[in-house]
Amino acid sequence: MVTSMNISDLLGMSEGKTLEFKRDTTSLKKIMKTIIAFANTAGGSIVIGREGNGEIVGVADPLLIEEQLCSSIADSIVPMIMPDIKIVSFDGKVLLCIRVAHWPGPFYLKSEGEEQGTYIRLGSSTRQAGPEFIAEMKRNMQGVSFDQLPRPELTIDDLDVETIKIAFKEIGDDITEEKLNSLGLLVPYGNKVVPSNGAIILFGSAIARERYFPDARVSCALFAGTEKVDFLDRLDVEGSVFQALAEVPKFVRRNSRLAAQIKTIRRKDIPAYSEIALREVLINAIAHADYSLSGMRIMVAIFADRLEIQSPGLLPFGMTLDTFRAGTSMVRNRCIAKVLHRLSLMEEWGSGYRRVASACEKEGYPIPEWNEIGPALRVVFSPHPLTTVEQARPTETDVPVNVPVNVPVNKRQQWFLNQLHVGIQCKSADIVARWGVVSKTAKRDISFLTKNGIVVFVGAPKTGSYHLK
Repeated sequence: MVTSMNISDLLGMSEGKTLEFKRDTTSLKKIMKTIIAFANTAGGSIVIGREGNGEIVGVADPLLIEEQLCSSIADSIVPMIMPDIKIVSFDGKVLLCIRVAHWPGPFYLKSEGEEQGTYIRLGSSTRQAGPEFIAEMKRNMQGVSFDQLPRPELTIDDLDVETIKIAFKEIGDDITEEKLNSLGLLVPYGNKVVPSNGAIILFGSAIARERYFPDARVSCALFAGTEKVDFLDRLDVEGSVFQALAEVPKFVRRNSRLAAQIKTIRRKDIPAYSEIALREVLINAIAHADYSLSGMRIMVAIFADRLEIQSPGLLPFGMTLDTFRAGTSMVRNRCIAKVLHRLSLMEEWGSGYRRVASACEKEGYPIPEWNEIGPALRVVFSPHPLTTVEQARPTETDVPVNVPVNVPVNKRQQWFLNQLHVGIQCKSADIVARWGVVSKTAKRDISFLTKNGIVVFVGAPKTGSYHLK
C-alpha cells in the first residue's frame, strides 16, 4: 500500500531506472511504454500529477483517470499485466502512483508487435529493445543463459585444450571430457556433444573466437589527462577474456603510481588502485558481460584522476544497483560463472560488491562507483589518497623524480626522467632498448613529457639532448 510517507520519498527522488513522473495522462501511449519498460527491466513506479521541475499539480478526477489507465493497460499491453495503481494525497493534492513489478518478459505494445513494441529502461529514459535484449528476456523465461547455448557447427577440436589443462592444473585438477560436460563447456546437441558459447568465449581457438565472438576480449588504454583524447599506452589482450585476468593487472601496475608509506623499519608500497578490488571487478565484468551484444567489449581505461572498467550489458533483468549493493545475485552467464568459481577465481555469488567495499575500506581506498551507462556497466575507481600527493612515485624507480600530481607518468617515462636526473642522456632509442616497445610508443612517451613541460629538448635535432625543465 502506498502511504503519504513513501509517496513523499518518491517525490523527493530524481527520475531514473525505476522512477518516472508525469504531469497528466494526455499521452497514454508513452505511459504504456514506460509500464512495459519497467516490467521488462527491473520494475518501477510512475507518479502522475508532478511536473518535471518538481511542482506538484495533482490530478483533477483521479477515479476517472484510474479507470482510463486500467482500460488502456488491459487493451494495449501483451502479455496481460496488472500493475498496482493507488490514489494518494500529498500536500493537499491528489496523485496517482502506478507500481510495476518486474516479470519475465518480453512485454510489448500490442499495436506495434513484439519486434517493434518491446521497451526497456536505460537510465531515466524508455528505449525500444533491440533483438538481443528480446532474446535475453526469452532465455530468462526458459531459464537458459546465452553462454549455455550450443555451437552445433563446432567440435571439441575448436577449443584450446592446452589452455584448459593449464588453468585446471593450477588448482590441482585434471580436466576430462566428463568434467567439461559438467561445467557446461560441452553440451548435448542431438546425438552429439558440442562446445557451448561459454566454452568458445573462455577457451575457444583463435579462429573460433574471431569468427563467432570477435568482441569477447579486453582492451586497455592509458590516456593523458582526464578525457579519452591522447593515448599514452594501450593493450589489446591477445587471447580470450580468460587470458585477460593475468594481463590486465600487469598493464595497470605499469601505468599507475605507487606511494611509499613508512610506519615501521620497512617501507610499504601502496598502489594507486586496490589490486584486490580491481581483480574482483574484472572477474565480475568477465562473468557478467553480455556477449550477445556485438560491437562492444570490456574496456579498462586509466586517466589522470581515475580508472574505469566498462563491460557490455545492462545489469541482469530484475536487478538494480541498490539490489546489487545489497548482495542480490543474478548470474547472466551460468557456464562462465561456474567455470570461474571452479577455478577459485569467483567467490560466493553475490559477494562481489561486499568484497570490493571491504578491501577498499581496509586499505584506505575510496569505494568504486557503479553506473549504468546506456547498455553498459561502468565501475569507476578513484586512486588512493597517498598516490595523489607529491611523494607518490611510479614502480621500479631507484631515484624518484617528482612530477606534477595531475600528470600521470608511466613506468617508461619515470625511468627516462630518472636517467636525466642522474645525468645520463637518453632518447627514444634508449626507451626502446630498455622496455622493448616500438619506436612510435617511445617517441610518444617523450612527446607527452615535453608537452607537459616536464622535459625540454636543447640543441640541434641530431646533436641536442633532453633535460629536466
